[in-house]
Amino acid sequence: MFRRPFRLLPALLATVGAALAIAACAPAPPPAYLAGPVPPPAAPRDLPSAPATCDTRFRLANVSSVPVALFFFSPASEPNWGPDQLGDRILPPGRAMIFRAAYPGPYDFRVVMADRRTAELRQVDVCTVLEITVTDAGMRASHVDGAAVARAAPGARPGGAYAPAPAPAPYVQRSTGTGFIVARGAVVTNRHVVENCGRIFVRAADGREVAISRPTRTDAERDLALLAVPGDFGPPLSFRSGPVRRGEGVVTYGFPLAGLLSSGPTLTTGEVSALSGIGDNAAQIQISAPVQPGSSGGPLLDRQGQVVGMVVAKLNAARVAARLGDIPQNVNFAVRHEEVLDFLRASGIRPLIGPPGGVRGERNAAEVGEIAHPSTVFIRCER
Repeated sequence: MFRRPFRLLPALLATVGAALAIAACAPAPPPAYLAGPVPPPAAPRDLPSAPATCDTRFRLANVSSVPVALFFFSPASEPNWGPDQLGDRILPPGRAMIFRAAYPGPYDFRVVMADRRTAELRQVDVCTVLEITVTDAGMRASHVDGAAVARAAPGARPGGAYAPAPAPAPYVQRSTGTGFIVARGAVVTNRHVVENCGRIFVRAADGREVAISRPTRTDAERDLALLAVPGDFGPPLSFRSGPVRRGEGVVTYGFPLAGLLSSGPTLTTGEVSALSGIGDNAAQIQISAPVQPGSSGGPLLDRQGQVVGMVVAKLNAARVAARLGDIPQNVNFAVRHEEVLDFLRASGIRPLIGPPGGVRGERNAAEVGEIAHPSTVFIRCER
């Protein structure tokens, strides 16, 4: 990339054409300092090794136990942080991304973690920085030839340490739902479970609870949402590799009617009744396993303990009875596991897939529940 306008020789203009000269001399579109992520290099040696040419690429590496939810960087002279550079993505623990600043000079950096802690680094020289590393203690910058670590923000904790999470707001209205772990640091649930929440609490099977400000990605059409949680929140569930069949036995696991029924998870069993949802919705299947409010977002598992769907809704029996004069029994619906897999892959998540043909041997419902338990989470939405 050229850093400043240059003069082309007449012979070069004649050979290449005036269009190249115009493109080379045109100013960068605003905001010039936010070039965004670039494809990662093939190996670490592809990163800049010397500041002579001021290669402004740098790696953002997350070696902490919590996903990075938001990432900002801008020239130190700018008064504002600008937009979140991760967009609709997250940076899970153990992963890294490559970014490029458009101009040389000192930059400021800021991360917001999934647990709402924030950390900043100021006056980082992008001509010498190789990596911005996010740890459980905060942020640090690694430079070419062992240059000095960047200074922390004025008034901030030394060395880019985390600031305390903001005090919780006095939210009062609540709704609850279920979710399940699909990868390290990632929970999936229904979008309607976390929609318009001022604050989201996710509780693991071991009782740990974290607060989340917002989902990292949602899909309104499929009614799906992705949440970032600590990397050790629980083991991910495995998805079936093949399609589900009509008449197949299934198990649900979740937290229906929290506060009225048991505070712990509830297991129900049933069968796949139909291979489409209301109005022949091909993204859903119909199941006979009983579900209640609060079951939404929970895993639907086959008798091998593999995910074949996500509980999403139940038929409104009162409305159907008022219209048809009969009360429907156990007509409930789940999002197909293929739809959940497509959503996760589009979000950069690599879910576990079971072996072709499934797992040998059918488990009983109790055994399936033991598989689901450490991976299923309780979700509370406060507004």
